[in-house]
Amino acid sequence: MMPENHLLIFGLGYSGKAVRQLACTEGFTVTGTSRSKSIETIPFEHADAVLATATHILVTAPPGADGDPVLARYRQAIAEAPALRWIGYLSSTVVYGNRNGGWVDEDTPPAPGQDRGVRRLVAEDAWQDFADRKAVVVFRVAGIYGPNRSAFDDLRAGRARRVIKPGHKFGRIHRDDLARAVVQAMTHTSRPGSHIFNLSDDEPAESASVVTEASRLLGTLPPPATLFDEAWLSMSPMARSFWSEERQVSAVKTKKALGLSWLYPTFREGLKAILAAETSSEVCSQIDAGGSNSAPIVRVNNDRSTGRDRR
Repeated sequence: MMPENHLLIFGLGYSGKAVRQLACTEGFTVTGTSRSKSIETIPFEHADAVLATATHILVTAPPGADGDPVLARYRQAIAEAPALRWIGYLSSTVVYGNRNGGWVDEDTPPAPGQDRGVRRLVAEDAWQDFADRKAVVVFRVAGIYGPNRSAFDDLRAGRARRVIKPGHKFGRIHRDDLARAVVQAMTHTSRPGSHIFNLSDDEPAESASVVTEASRLLGTLPPPATLFDEAWLSMSPMARSFWSEERQVSAVKTKKALGLSWLYPTFREGLKAILAAETSSEVCSQIDAGGSNSAPIVRVNNDRSTGRDRR
């Protein structure tokens, strides 16, 4: 007997695992793929049998020079999947291109100015070819941060830079808000058709502001200021691609359509929650290391991981 709701995640990585956790609380059976060996996943090349029972698929893998890897391997199987009714694709706000600091929203025509943006837009269009038969949701995602992937980690590793470029703001989204939006969309967009949702918090901010706030929360001095022109000289090609464009992304229409508000509307709430969760985890570890014979303590922060205000 097929499960009523079976989610197949192509690429069970950082974001995919957060979606899996929340989808399970909503009653979904979840299977994830990976190209590396893992007891948590099935091999990417062996997902045919799962596609036969999947009702929902989420694609987190980015396109390469040869196009979307999932479509290259499974396009026909997806078209013929008997139970499939919903497809989600994690794209990127890079498809909007450079707007010189101007605002874009879900109705703004894409205008990618970089190769990776063009590849993303081509993949979006390819997935939307299924919209006559399935619900297809394209999520245009800003910079993802969260536990173990934030300014705290950069500061502790000594690699954080406080790059000063006044007025140059970036969008970002907490991993758990991304997961909440995806799961909400899975349960609220079931009819065939195409949907575009922006996943970006309510306050685009300068990179230096985020680093400064993270330093304040840790009780340390921020790294010394580095002027942008100086920092540019030692940036990687990927970092330069991020800094070469500037746009502010609105998700107002997305939140209204999904009936949601962000748990972490700005980087300040997000960083504070990450640090609080780390502190709570440390306390649990210390209690367990104190010689208790009881089972290890596991605490789940429902406000952060599974909170549901039905934004």
